[in-house]
Amino acid sequence: MALILALDSSTDACSVALYADGELSASFELAAKSHTQRLLPMVDELLTGRGIGLADLDAIAFGRGPGSFTGLRICMGIVQGLAFGANLPVIPVSTLEAMALGHYRANPTSSAPVLVALDARMNEVYWCAYAPTAEGVIALVEEAVIKPELLAEDSNLPVSHHAFMGVGPGWHYPAMLSLAPQSLQLDAHPRAEEMALIAARLWAEGKAINVLEAEPVYLRDTVSWQKRQRIRAVD
Repeated sequence: MALILALDSSTDACSVALYADGELSASFELAAKSHTQRLLPMVDELLTGRGIGLADLDAIAFGRGPGSFTGLRICMGIVQGLAFGANLPVIPVSTLEAMALGHYRANPTSSAPVLVALDARMNEVYWCAYAPTAEGVIALVEEAVIKPELLAEDSNLPVSHHAFMGVGPGWHYPAMLSLAPQSLQLDAHPRAEEMALIAARLWAEGKAINVLEAEPVYLRDTVSWQKRQRIRAVD
C-alpha cells in the first residue's frame, strides 16, 4: 500500500492526483500559460483537503514527458522542490502511457490497441502504440517523435488499419488520418490520476528513484539540450 502524489503540466492542462491505498483523488484544469500559477496551489488544495502533509507521502510521481518543453520544466522544478524538502523519492511516468491508460479506463471493454499522438509542433508528433493488460497498458514500440507523413508511410507499425483507436491532439494532422483508425479521440490530455495509478504499480516494483536522478524526456533536441547544459556548467 502506498500514498503517492502525482503532478503533470506537460500539455495545456494542469493536473494533480493523490493515490491513497487504492483510492484516487484528483484535480484537473485547462490552464495554458498558467502552469506556474496553478500547479502548486492545486497540490496544496488537494493535500489540505485530505488532511495530508508532504511528510506523510511515500513518493511523488510526475509526467516526465514527452510534451511541452516549458511545461515539463515547470513540473520538474516543482517536483524537485517538494521532493527535496520532504526527502521523498520520485517516480517518472510517461505522458503517452498515461493517455493510453486514460482511454482504457474510459472504455473498459475495449481491447483494440491505441496509437497515442501529441502535437510536438514543427509539423511533428510524439507517438507510441499501446495494448491493454491486466495491470494497465504495455507499449508496443518505443516512444518517438516523427513527422506525420513519415509515420503514415511506416510499414512496420504495430497496428492495422481500422483495427486501433487514435488518441490525442496529434491526430489533427491530415496525414495521420491515412492510418485509418477505428475511432478518434482528439480531446485527450495526460492526467495525473492515471499517472498515480501507473506510479503505484512502479512503486510496488521498487522503481522509485532519487530526485537527483530524475529528468524530463523530450525525445527531441536531446543533443542541443545537453550542449546547453555543458555551456552553463562552463559559465
